[in-house]
Amino acid sequence: MSRALVAVGADASFQEVTDLLQHWRTGSVPVLSGDGRVVGVVSEADLLRAQDERAAEDPARLTARRLMTAPAVTVHPDTAPSDAARLIVDRGLRRLPVIDTEDRLVGSVHRGDLLAAAGRHATDLADRVRFALLAAVHPDAFSQLSVRADDGLVVLDGRLPRGIGADEVAHLIRSVPGVREVDVTARPSGPAEVHGDS
Repeated sequence: MSRALVAVGADASFQEVTDLLQHWRTGSVPVLSGDGRVVGVVSEADLLRAQDERAAEDPARLTARRLMTAPAVTVHPDTAPSDAARLIVDRGLRRLPVIDTEDRLVGSVHRGDLLAAAGRHATDLADRVRFALLAAVHPDAFSQLSVRADDGLVVLDGRLPRGIGADEVAHLIRSVPGVREVDVTARPSGPAEVHGDS
């Protein structure tokens, strides 16, 4: 978990949220109520969805409260890494706010944090490969890939995300400790099977 606390108040403007995301080079930021509780999250996707709305009305009225996705998907400091990873994959997220028992922000957990934890604790090679893919590939694309491992041989099947070739994925998988051989049978995505942002 990272204890760097980057957040905005519910009344923060569209521009303030945009500037914060760009300054900290992050894809999302928790939104806090007046008493410090996490009430939602504003992501780059939320900002992009609001572009038309921003042009149509007074920008001062377009606050984090209106931009945010709520309720926020959060975890607690004692949440198991595997449970946090499952949330990140299932919800297509890059990071999760970590909250205490009173819903106050105490940190955040990122895909990279979970990958590091997997490297320290996971014994299953397929799980370690999945975490490596999760850290490098858009979560939506990750959901289209199947990973099997047996005695150091890793087989990747399904659909590759657009713009990523089999050689690139194989190189990434080979960097995972314990991998001896890689067989990428996954097929490239066609134009109708684009994953991630366009």
